Amino acid sequence: MSSSLKNELLEANIKDLTDLIRFSHEDGKVWFGEQRMLLMQVSAMAAFRRELVNSIGVERAKGFFLRLGYQSGLRDAELSRRLRPQCTDIEIFLTGPQLHSLKGMVKANPLKLDIDQKSGHFYAEFEWINSWEVEVVQTELGQMDEPACWSLLGYACAFTSSFMGREIIFREVSCRGCGDERCLIVGKPAEEWEDHDEFSEYFKAEPIIEQLYSLQSQVNSLRSSLERQQGQYYGIGQSQSYNEACKKIDKAAQGKVSVLLLGETGVGKEVIARSVHLRSKRADKPFVAVNCAAIPQELIEAELFGVEKGAFTGATQSRAGRFERADKGTIFLDEVAELTPRAQATLLRVLQEQELERVGGVQTQKVDVRVIAATNESLEQAVNEGRFRADLYYRLCVFPVKIPPLRDRLDDIPLLVEHFLQKFHNDYSKRTLGLSDKAWDYLTKYAWPGNIRELENVIERGIILTDSNETISVDSLFSSTISQLEMTNDDHVYSEGQVVKPCEKDKDSWIDAIFENKISLDSIEKILTEKAMEKANENISGAARLLGVTRPALAYRLKKHGLVL
Repeated sequence: MSSSLKNELLEANIKDLTDLIRFSHEDGKVWFGEQRMLLMQVSAMAAFRRELVNSIGVERAKGFFLRLGYQSGLRDAELSRRLRPQCTDIEIFLTGPQLHSLKGMVKANPLKLDIDQKSGHFYAEFEWINSWEVEVVQTELGQMDEPACWSLLGYACAFTSSFMGREIIFREVSCRGCGDERCLIVGKPAEEWEDHDEFSEYFKAEPIIEQLYSLQSQVNSLRSSLERQQGQYYGIGQSQSYNEACKKIDKAAQGKVSVLLLGETGVGKEVIARSVHLRSKRADKPFVAVNCAAIPQELIEAELFGVEKGAFTGATQSRAGRFERADKGTIFLDEVAELTPRAQATLLRVLQEQELERVGGVQTQKVDVRVIAATNESLEQAVNEGRFRADLYYRLCVFPVKIPPLRDRLDDIPLLVEHFLQKFHNDYSKRTLGLSDKAWDYLTKYAWPGNIRELENVIERGIILTDSNETISVDSLFSSTISQLEMTNDDHVYSEGQVVKPCEKDKDSWIDAIFENKISLDSIEKILTEKAMEKANENISGAARLLGVTRPALAYRLKKHGLVL
């Protein structure tokens, strides 16, 4: 078909199309037939296109606009067949360019057009004049490195493919948006383009959120790995006292020096020990944890250093001990003060000579093990009492680190609670609404003798007793005794689950007397400690219960004030 005839057809009366436009200002709508339309500033679309490119990149943005145009082209192809059922194929097809022009998208001039709908043959060349996408590129976005008419191209592909009943692909072979003299497009069946498979990928929906989730998972994994390498995986906490302990440990992690972790039961000594191992050059080697207090004294040596068959009754076969299993890695000895004298002697030899003999054995075996020990009592006091070897104490205490109790790092409670809530929500397949305000208040006033381990148990109990989509109450966290009592700002919750209230009558008088006599805090602590020991008949555990502290905490204060018996 000649170019002049095609242009005549294109310029033919399009009153059948313009009659479909209806402005309904009463309900704020613009209609084109049965399709609701929008009138939008080109500058607004330019801003949207710029933000999309900046957010997801040029290639993804291009695919987005191609698909946007594609959807519009599909709907217009359906409309063209319905509007002009008695017209020729050429006339029906040219409805698409007419609609494009009517909508203000672009003026499409046909240069070549060869259509045979029955055989499926199609070839077309169009020149695009006044493309809206070229305009936004030239005036607001800046010249591009490749053709810029994305949505127009998507429209042409969809309209023509729907019209022909087969996949037709248009490509923009020149574009004013990238510096060419004119915008020229060529359309032909998909298989006639060498890169049609690659180009067709643009028209497939690409749910970026799934890729973002995948990338987020990879980032979290890499971050966790990096944190382990950099020695920042020390459990949960951001309080000053806890961070100071972690920084101190980090200085020793890279070496082989023995570390002694000091702290009350439940403060997370094993978490710290594992972190030291992960931070060290032995991270890919075994980490073996041993609770010395949980092993019967008669079996402790066999468990730690191995046993040969027949060494004692019940030793029916030879087996390696924990030190052999930890060879080239790290062994964590928790409650090391509970070791028997013989086990202490053997451990000292392992530390000094890096060798051991199994119980009942005669052969010496070399081992390369880093020892991290932990205790919740004073090893120095145990040495003074003759329960622990002084030479072993000095071997273990090369790098001592005090892990603060939970009551000294109350700022970390919200972080720990959030961690345990997430953990037990998953374990019990339920989702509570978190803690009530009163429950939070109790958490900050509780003495936490069991430290983080006790907090974990409390949160688990609370989740078990609370239904999904309900708030965890004080009753669910603590015993019924504690929940039935109202607390004032001066109340304190002790480990027995009781709220101790001060006597309102005498409270101010004795406090005033302390200030008037200029009695120091240390003096008050010493007096209370002495009186508690006296009332408990010099029993440290009994005195600790009277004062609401742990036995190690009281032992520390006894030594501090020179009251050690």
